[in-house]
Amino acid sequence: MIHDIFMPALSSTMETGKIVEWSKSPGDKVEKGETVLVVESDKADMDVETFYDGYLAVIMVEAGEEAPVGSAIALIAETEAEIAEAKKQAASHAGGGSKPQAAAPVAVTAPIEVNTATVASNGSSNSNSGRTVASPRAKKLAKQLGVDLKSLQGSGPYGRITAGDVEQAAGKPVSTPAATPIGVAPQATANAAPAVVAARVTPAAAPPVNITPGETVPLNTLQKAVVQNMMTSLQVPTFHVTYTINTDALDQLYKQIKSKGVTMTALLAKAIAATLKNHPVVNASYAQDAIKYNAEINVAVAVAMPDGGLITPVLRNADQMDIYSLSRTWQDLVARSRSKQLQPEEYSTGTFTLSNLGMFGVDNFDAILPQGQGSILAVGGSKPQLVADDSGMMGVKRQMKVNITSDHRIIYGAQAAAFLKDLATLIETNPQSLTL
Repeated sequence: MIHDIFMPALSSTMETGKIVEWSKSPGDKVEKGETVLVVESDKADMDVETFYDGYLAVIMVEAGEEAPVGSAIALIAETEAEIAEAKKQAASHAGGGSKPQAAAPVAVTAPIEVNTATVASNGSSNSNSGRTVASPRAKKLAKQLGVDLKSLQGSGPYGRITAGDVEQAAGKPVSTPAATPIGVAPQATANAAPAVVAARVTPAAAPPVNITPGETVPLNTLQKAVVQNMMTSLQVPTFHVTYTINTDALDQLYKQIKSKGVTMTALLAKAIAATLKNHPVVNASYAQDAIKYNAEINVAVAVAMPDGGLITPVLRNADQMDIYSLSRTWQDLVARSRSKQLQPEEYSTGTFTLSNLGMFGVDNFDAILPQGQGSILAVGGSKPQLVADDSGMMGVKRQMKVNITSDHRIIYGAQAAAFLKDLATLIETNPQSLTL
């Protein structure tokens, strides 16, 4: 029997995927659960594994090329004798990468190999049931290098052992990391089995791409996604409101708790989340002729990617988390976002966005409203300013300017101004409440 490998849907907005590399060559034998290729989505690099034993008969979309979600990109033959038949079948796919005409695509949920309820809380790959959680490539490498998986502590999500962990334990150079299942639902046709899609664990943030003056560089997949989202957002009628906030009290609090791992971004996100509790319309979004009041306060924070583009990791239920947990979560999200390890729900569930350019010395700026949200807050740097109080006395205070961009279909100027006023009051008079 011959089976198709389809371009999986790695996010709800993904329309096409780019093949980063094929882990196998035509004619190579493949085993069930083995990674056969790496796909670049708009937010992450993902490994695609097969559910079948057999032979990679034909590659119809080469590395570096793109294909629509749900289209056939390769064929797997169960036996060597069927490889020739698979090559004939591939010729029927017009130009390669076209969707098969036999059946319409259906959504199939990929199984999640890691059970989060049973993985030990200390990040170990050994679950409470004694099961060792490791990627297929890590298991294969462990056999080749003679490494006992039970002795390792995984660095992947939920403590999963990666190929890099095995190679490090064996004293070998770390090669291309292995797959980490995240349970993304790829698209497939009704007469074919789904591929298992997994987050690709890559090294820490890559250095910026070297640019040669005068050259024209095509946008990568992430940059294309940003362009698409921004163009869509520009169709929304928005307005801006700027507010100046004294930060002396917040800066003092930050100095006190910085040594405990608290970041300024986490403090700002916590302050925003606490204020949004009293301003549900600012946390809302536009639905067709309706206002969608979100049940959660999920603060997304813009993060620049080293190789271009940006991503917005989400601090979910930020209003319910203590500042220390929030800071740890944020640091983890940033590290994984820059190595393209985030799961879809970790970057697509924001209800309000924070964009902070204060660390670059920016005074103030306008931010473009993210698709599907009602507001975004642009934060400038905190700087000493000479100001006069109500009595006319002059003094120096640290101030920062914040600028909110809001969807005027559901939020009005007075509502945005009231939100900023309450945010300023919290930061100026009671920032200690953020630690409670």
